[in-house]
Amino acid sequence: MLTAVVAAAMACAVAGPASASDNGAVVRTDKGAVSGTVTGTYRTFGNIPFAAAPVGENRWRDPQPVTPWQGVRDATKPAPLCAQNSQLGQPSSQTEDCLYLNVTTPAGQARKPRPVMVWIHGGGFTAGGASMYDARWLATKNDVVVVTVNYRLGVFGYFGHPGLPGSGAFGLADQQAALKWVQRNARAFGGDSRNVTVFGESAGGLSVCAQLASPRAGGLFAKAIIQSGPCGLTFPGSAPGEFGGVWRARADVEKQGVGTLGCADLACLRAQPVDKLLTVHDLFNWPAYDTAVLPIDPVVAQKTGRMHHVPTLVGSTHDEMTLFASLLFPQPLPEAGYRALLAGVFGENHADAVLARYPVNGNNDARDELAASLTDKSWACPSQVARKELGRHARVSGYEFADQDVPLIFPLPPFPDYKAYHASELLMLFDFGVELSPEQRKVSDYMIAAWGRFARTGDPGWRSAVQSLAPGAIGGTDFARDHQCGFWSSIL
Repeated sequence: MLTAVVAAAMACAVAGPASASDNGAVVRTDKGAVSGTVTGTYRTFGNIPFAAAPVGENRWRDPQPVTPWQGVRDATKPAPLCAQNSQLGQPSSQTEDCLYLNVTTPAGQARKPRPVMVWIHGGGFTAGGASMYDARWLATKNDVVVVTVNYRLGVFGYFGHPGLPGSGAFGLADQQAALKWVQRNARAFGGDSRNVTVFGESAGGLSVCAQLASPRAGGLFAKAIIQSGPCGLTFPGSAPGEFGGVWRARADVEKQGVGTLGCADLACLRAQPVDKLLTVHDLFNWPAYDTAVLPIDPVVAQKTGRMHHVPTLVGSTHDEMTLFASLLFPQPLPEAGYRALLAGVFGENHADAVLARYPVNGNNDARDELAASLTDKSWACPSQVARKELGRHARVSGYEFADQDVPLIFPLPPFPDYKAYHASELLMLFDFGVELSPEQRKVSDYMIAAWGRFARTGDPGWRSAVQSLAPGAIGGTDFARDHQCGFWSSIL
């Protein structure tokens, strides 16, 4: 009886630090108390709602407030995956009620409020989830609070329709709702709401870019880390020499939404079951600008300085495109057809110039050469541009993960050499249960310390403009020369 009275009182109280008597297992949030898992080194809290369930009339609506609860909510299980199809061996999900987050902290009371790191996961804006990332290394080795967040994906997060407020940007609005939750509740978990670093990889990195460009995100974070998600990321288009950016105009997204699943109006679409919507899930895979959350294209915002001017760390992997080349071309591409392939991607006028810069290596498989050229054109050089343009207004640091022998994190088809493929740096920051060599563990420890140092001070701890991160070769690198950014800026 006494326990019930105490729990009810905790749920009604203003959010504050956990009491010493419960060893930090029970924390009072602004909506109610939660009970997590405590070990000798860390605490974890999962499945904490930061917005109301986006179902029924809340489907395709900006995130709504959570209803407070009585008693103590079980937070010992991780947040579920948002609705998505299976991708790269990751499980599918039909869970539309998914706006939850996880919190990991060091064990014990903080001597002073700890920095907070808020992780936005990747997955092409159509897949992934907060609970895929075990944040114990970052939290315990850096004495920080790490929050991993879900956001609506695909057709649930980036769908648009004429007359629908928020079209194309619901997932970005979810991320802001999570950041607002952090502002209200960081102290309860021992964190400092004035020292929040938002960081993410791939679609998560692009999301960080979007939040930097969003006026509504003002005051929600003090630092930012963009991992393999520069604002100016481009992909080959349908026509030779055509490259398209990530961001979409709201009008285009709304036009695309008309007639989805044969529905004439939103009432029909809101009545559709999750499994039916998942058949068109991947058609809505990029965020929209011209919206309340994202008024202008982030590429324009970055170029013109209309971004939040906070310390930012921008980086990439040395061989980003090998992962995508293997998925696009699961079978070897004979070198005899390499020039024609280049003409189809970069245009006939540029094929010879690209061929001269990226010649075949004699393995009779042109996929690795194509991957090298697209790594530089689409990923590396836009990252270099991001550092330059963001650096006009705030302190910017750079890194490149360059381990040529990093283990595979995904089930991928055979490829000449994946090297430091897209997302491979995640193995250094989060525990995926993959065995690392002693030298790779040293790189992991270095990166974890650097990310934590940046979260505390805005400085990762190196003097070079771009720090190369590889076993036995941590140090400065001439990034622009290595990735031939001068060449790419001159031809495209």
